[in-house]
Amino acid sequence: MVRDGYFYALALIAAAALVGWFTQPAWAVVPLLLAVFFLWFFRDPERAIPDVAAAVVSPGDGKVTEASFVTVDGEKQVRISIFLSVFDVHVNRSPIAGVVREVRYQRGKFLNAMNQASAEQNEQNIVRVEGDGQVVVFKQIAGLLARRIVFHPKVGDRLERGQRVGLIKFGSRVDVLCDASAALQVKVGDRVRGGASILAYLQPKGELAGAGHYSAAEGAR
Repeated sequence: MVRDGYFYALALIAAAALVGWFTQPAWAVVPLLLAVFFLWFFRDPERAIPDVAAAVVSPGDGKVTEASFVTVDGEKQVRISIFLSVFDVHVNRSPIAGVVREVRYQRGKFLNAMNQASAEQNEQNIVRVEGDGQVVVFKQIAGLLARRIVFHPKVGDRLERGQRVGLIKFGSRVDVLCDASAALQVKVGDRVRGGASILAYLQPKGELAGAGHYSAAEGAR
């Protein structure tokens, strides 16, 4: 359980007690139900982290909405986008083991996280992690309802694959960007779990993705 859940729940339980005391006990049901919702929303289940070389795991729970090639600063990369609804676990995890090289918070809009424009225009936290000669960037992107992004590590910190790093409150989106040679393991429409689901395998520079893997173009269909 993320501690924020306790804060919300305790405040609502106190409100329910006051409402029940000064009005009718039946009116206390609404804040009590909200308290239960927040305890459930801020759940933080344990996950079995894959111990597989070069694996990139999902930074969050949700549905894959995009797996395509993009050009970032003149370099071709694969972008995997995952939409988190209010019903998903919102704890975020590191996609790879490595060192945090950059953390950049970008102010912006609060478009619906399903909108592709949200990847660039919405308020977001951009994290660059380097490990085993590979660089992976992941973004915590605020959605229509999400108004607060939490990220705990600092530049220079060492992260393990699947390590908890923060959360986005309420509906939101996470993006993962890696080298275009990565061998994708997911496609649009797949459901993934943070820290447990493998999104891709990083490949040494110049090598092609192995046979039988989804290409970015296939995943985008």
